[in-house]
Amino acid sequence: MKRYSFRMAIERVNIEQFLELLQHLPLIDVRSPGEYNHAHIPGAYNLPLFSDNERKIVGTTYKEDSREAAIKIGLDFFGPKMKRMVEEVESIASSRKSPGDDLAPSTKRSLLIYCWRGGMRSAGVAWLMDLYGFRVYTLTGGYKRFRNYVIDTFKFPFQFHVLGGYTGSGKTEILKALAKQGKNVIDLEEIARHKGSAFGNFGFDKQPTQEMFENILSRELLAASARITKISKADVEPIWLEDESQRIGDVNIPNHLWKTMRQAPIYFLQVPFEERLNYIIKDYGSFDKLKLIGSILRIEKRLGGLETKKAIDFLLANNTIESFRILLKYYDKWYLKSLHNRENLNSLLINISCEGSGLQNAMALQQQVTIS
Repeated sequence: MKRYSFRMAIERVNIEQFLELLQHLPLIDVRSPGEYNHAHIPGAYNLPLFSDNERKIVGTTYKEDSREAAIKIGLDFFGPKMKRMVEEVESIASSRKSPGDDLAPSTKRSLLIYCWRGGMRSAGVAWLMDLYGFRVYTLTGGYKRFRNYVIDTFKFPFQFHVLGGYTGSGKTEILKALAKQGKNVIDLEEIARHKGSAFGNFGFDKQPTQEMFENILSRELLAASARITKISKADVEPIWLEDESQRIGDVNIPNHLWKTMRQAPIYFLQVPFEERLNYIIKDYGSFDKLKLIGSILRIEKRLGGLETKKAIDFLLANNTIESFRILLKYYDKWYLKSLHNRENLNSLLINISCEGSGLQNAMALQQQVTIS
């Protein structure tokens, strides 16, 4: 008699193994759309086992009736979706281009799955995908374990170089120039989708939630650390960040990370006022006047009634230069206050004289870093 063996290709892995596999394999989040949209592991595809309403029904049944009753209701929801879910995963796996493209065919048929706590939802979908022929890895502890790992990440003793300078100094442009030259750079404003002022949402879409901001930031920090470990100790360079307030729009830099940033050396770009004024006119001058006025009104209390009126009147008279001159002086004052509101500033501050373009200033910055 011919014997048949059942191939069990589902493996539960810890967070470190999971993040390593994530570099090569597609990641499936089987939580509800509401959970996913609030925050998820960066790079994950949402393939919800239940809709938001279905999840509510199953959860209520679990609490008010029994686990068995909840599972039966869940199966009613799950059954009609099975074929579509398999087809969606096939589409994801076949279209995804990644470092795993050069792996063996068996590895290409592998994927990662997670739910909230690594329980029944991820187990159910993992069973289906395993049955169809995928090699499946699930995260022990689920998304909740990932969140704990994210929070722990911000406690790591990262080595930073902080890029400082008044508004209009071209800090973001310089960070991009450093990144092109192979330096380790994390753009906090890009992750936050905000430039950190009353005008900070100009040019960006909706900001991520606080939780999603932290998830992305953690992954960026870990990726930068991984690049550092591949470099010989003699050549290791810290991670470059822009000097920011702890609050960037509606999100906050986590406290532990913020404290580490405030203890790092700060390379202050000394760019003349008029050059900075011209820079922000190019950056913001083309935006809608009503939107600009709305942003000016948001800082009226700190700017002062008279200066607010003058800035708006200049803007309405198409005198953008004088309007922005008032605003730039205001932001210079507040940035100077923030700059000095750190311990041991004299030992951390390194002034960089800048006169040219972003690329030239990046070269001047690197020269000073080498000297220091």
